[in-house]
Amino acid sequence: MLSPRARQRLLSASALVGFFLLWELACVATGVSDLILPRPSQILHVLVEKMPLLWPHTVQTLYTTLVGFALGVAVGILLGLLIGSSRTAYDVAYPLLVGFSSIPKVAVVPIFVVWFGAGTVPAILTSLVISIFPVVVNVATGLASTEPELEDVLRVLGAKKRDILWNVALPRALPYLFASLKIAITLAFVGTVLAETVAANKGIGTVMMLASGNFDVPMVFAGLLILAVLGVALYALSSLVERRMTGWAQRKTDLGMAS
Repeated sequence: MLSPRARQRLLSASALVGFFLLWELACVATGVSDLILPRPSQILHVLVEKMPLLWPHTVQTLYTTLVGFALGVAVGILLGLLIGSSRTAYDVAYPLLVGFSSIPKVAVVPIFVVWFGAGTVPAILTSLVISIFPVVVNVATGLASTEPELEDVLRVLGAKKRDILWNVALPRALPYLFASLKIAITLAFVGTVLAETVAANKGIGTVMMLASGNFDVPMVFAGLLILAVLGVALYALSSLVERRMTGWAQRKTDLGMAS
């Protein structure tokens, strides 16, 4: 008899297969043009046939996203620590951060191109800036979740502010941090592809832009499928690391089912 987790995975896989089957049948039944909505079988055929061409662009997009994501997480953690541990820093930096995050990133890409030229650097920077905000907010929130009463007790016992931050506040902020990482990694792909469609000559975003200009819609959907698979894989990796490092704080899985 299957375990609850195995049944959950089987149900998820069945739902995914069913979705693509319904997509295929709907396209066949309605006779919709490939220029409007290609069939999943056509997309899969394009992936298999064009993989030697798509692979270098996939590697480029993955590399750019991971570099921008890593830099964004590092900067976000530092800002989150600063904002979460200092009321003055919160009052000064948080409004600036909110204002910057409200700027559409498509408006920032041309500035990066002027500063650094077209290519990989604008894509990395776009991925970086779009990843920072959720990390900062969650780290600052995690640090602020430490009870004042607990801090008072630790101070009475002789603990310094640095000791409280390192031994209590940071471990309690880890679940918030990993929650932000799963959001930031998906946003990082958005930033990378956005920059690649505007100011790059390599990457899945560039391939999709060229395919769209040539009305090669199956290729566009193939690019979208590659991005979806990469995003899901990195999300799953983040969840795995989260369970390893913060299992003590988890009572349920990401889907809210009993583990």
